[in-house]
Amino acid sequence: MNSITDVAGIRVGHVQKVGEGWLSGVTVVLPPVGTVGSVDVRGGGPGTHETDALDPTTLVSIVDAVVLTGGSAFGLASAGGAQLWCEEEGRGFAVPGTVVPIVPAAAIFDLGRGGDVKARPDAVMGYQAAAAAFNSGDHAAVERGNVGAGTGAVVARGQFKGGIGTSSITLDGGVIVGAIAVVNALGSPVFSGAGPQSSAGTVVPPQGLNTTLVVIATNAVLDVAECQRTASAGHAGLARALDPSHTLVDGDTVFALSTGAVELDRSTEQARQVSLITLQSTAAEAVRLAILDGVLAAESVSTEAGDFPAYRPAGE
Repeated sequence: MNSITDVAGIRVGHVQKVGEGWLSGVTVVLPPVGTVGSVDVRGGGPGTHETDALDPTTLVSIVDAVVLTGGSAFGLASAGGAQLWCEEEGRGFAVPGTVVPIVPAAAIFDLGRGGDVKARPDAVMGYQAAAAAFNSGDHAAVERGNVGAGTGAVVARGQFKGGIGTSSITLDGGVIVGAIAVVNALGSPVFSGAGPQSSAGTVVPPQGLNTTLVVIATNAVLDVAECQRTASAGHAGLARALDPSHTLVDGDTVFALSTGAVELDRSTEQARQVSLITLQSTAAEAVRLAILDGVLAAESVSTEAGDFPAYRPAGE
């Protein structure tokens, strides 16, 4: 389906509110139990929760859910709702009497875009998005455009709509690399051969704050350090898709998840290196495609609704 849900066991749920001052939402990526994960945060204005727990040197290597949310730092409250849903389902790090779910989260800035600066996601929406992800089933189509965390997203200094996009790439040996992106960037999207000119050297005031959030998922067996390196590689795709990227007012964050269903070739050290380089290069391309997909999906919605100008690459 050219979607992150092509990776078996990965599920995605969206919840959003539109109208009466609202234009925001939450997206939860729910992986199979036992999924390993890490993160790489590079933007100058990140809004994150529990990302330190994903460092390769820390205690726990498992990720129970990833929350992507609107509402800036206020919206990170939605992670608590997803965490509660996971606890009720018995997903998490076992402690006496319960489990502690590992639920990292990251937020985009969309405050006030629906008219009410107080209208932002909370724990209830996080719980609902986690439940929606679970109920979607395996290999479900992922709704794209202005849904979930992408509901209030904009790109190119607020000139055009942003939104949710997704992609997947299949490699030899059955390895699949998928990505989902929430595109809310200061920069403009770069379409091959027809993208906007670089804005380097110009001084254009940002319209509020920004951020692009990405989750990469693969069925390949990776440890936490390899997941972190894969997340790092994903930022290359982000930089190829958005110009400029990783700015002072973007909180660009990339998560990487490994479901561990397919072994990479590690028969020799050279084979191991080739396998990882191939996978991580593919992750960068999957991120690029997911970001551009999010822009095009939002373009379709904005063209129909008339709320924002449609984004048209130069020359089209």
